[in-house]
Amino acid sequence: MVIGLKKGLAILLSVVMLSGVAACGKKENSEINLIDDEYKHEKVVNLFGPTEKSNPNADNIARTAQELTVLMAEEQLGVTVEYRTYTAEDYQDKTYDDVALARARSDMDDFYLLNPDTIQILGMEDKLVDLSVLENAANLRDVVKVANTVNGKLVAIPQEVVAYGLFVNKDMFDKYDLELPNTPEEFLECCRVFKENGIETPVGANRWWLENFVLSQAFADMYNGGNTEAEIAALNSGEAKYSDYMRPGFEFLKTLIDSGYVDAEKAYTYEAIEGEKPDFMAQKTPIVMAYWGAANAETAYGKPDFNLQVIGFPTNRGQMPVVSMSGYSVSVNAEHMEDTLDTLNILISDEALQLYTETNKVISPSKNVEVECIDALKPLNDRVNEGVYVLGSNAKMKVEQWGNTCLIVRELLNGASVDDCLAEFDRLQEGSLK
Repeated sequence: MVIGLKKGLAILLSVVMLSGVAACGKKENSEINLIDDEYKHEKVVNLFGPTEKSNPNADNIARTAQELTVLMAEEQLGVTVEYRTYTAEDYQDKTYDDVALARARSDMDDFYLLNPDTIQILGMEDKLVDLSVLENAANLRDVVKVANTVNGKLVAIPQEVVAYGLFVNKDMFDKYDLELPNTPEEFLECCRVFKENGIETPVGANRWWLENFVLSQAFADMYNGGNTEAEIAALNSGEAKYSDYMRPGFEFLKTLIDSGYVDAEKAYTYEAIEGEKPDFMAQKTPIVMAYWGAANAETAYGKPDFNLQVIGFPTNRGQMPVVSMSGYSVSVNAEHMEDTLDTLNILISDEALQLYTETNKVISPSKNVEVECIDALKPLNDRVNEGVYVLGSNAKMKVEQWGNTCLIVRELLNGASVDDCLAEFDRLQEGSLK
């Protein structure tokens, strides 16, 4: 199932990487790595990722936050980071994840920027270096270590923690004397009031992010109840069932659909932000869901004509952010191992992450770097800083969560029953046990 979920995972990488700068792509007509003559006598490390490097001699380019930190590493170490870039036209029907897996399995690059499911696959195959050896790994938040540890090894480190939440029009809540919801029951009551007052669709949704309702309710207790490791072990052994965890979230989503609070037909076809944004910005829909950075981006929800608030998803433990992240990983057979590890150590240094965080206004993976977020994001930021969150992806769990949940939610939107959806999780778990 995960292999089918391609555009959603591309969206996750683009959230982290493509901050207003489009990749024009470097053509690679074969998968043979050749280093230009000008680099033969220099220290070079090879990075495979979704974006191309800007002209190093250009002064008027708006560089991405990621590239600014790469420039920092190059200057401090005297290395050149060669970008090897994915573009759809070069690889035709192959997705970014397909190509990244093939290249990593063939030891074609030194390090990679990977999506969560790819990190998990390559980590299980022992294709990635244990990055806990890096000096600056000691500064990482616990959430980063938990999400990217496979078989006891820290196999990936991001430059950004991506938190998902509910974007709400506080003015519309105030108009009907509604408090921002904490629990599923309070959320349904808010939707009922909106619906009864002529708001056709209280929740604007797309085909990628409704899984956050399921994940937040499924794992709120597991990640915040003090027994996380034991519960994951029970799921991995088959002693506990994913379907039991997922049932409340799927039943909640079914209620939203059956009550007309979510338009299932539109959500099934809508792309992220593109579909639901017009009604939300026009104040026809009071609630949508998106990632942290969408509150800062003018192309998303950065310039509303109303009081925007970003809160966590409703659970029995209150408002719950859902956290996911892409990450850098190093090949176990990296040709330039020492220089690659030194480069990555700088990319995850507090100095580099401070630059990255200030440029993109995001949550840093370092516990020492704080973001000065806009007022709208403070409720979500407070929960993450308190350590209250649910992981949308956790490499320790044998059944991948983010992609599989998204695909199964799509079946619910298309008419499947809750029990049908839960049976699919049982099937996936049985396959992981084999």
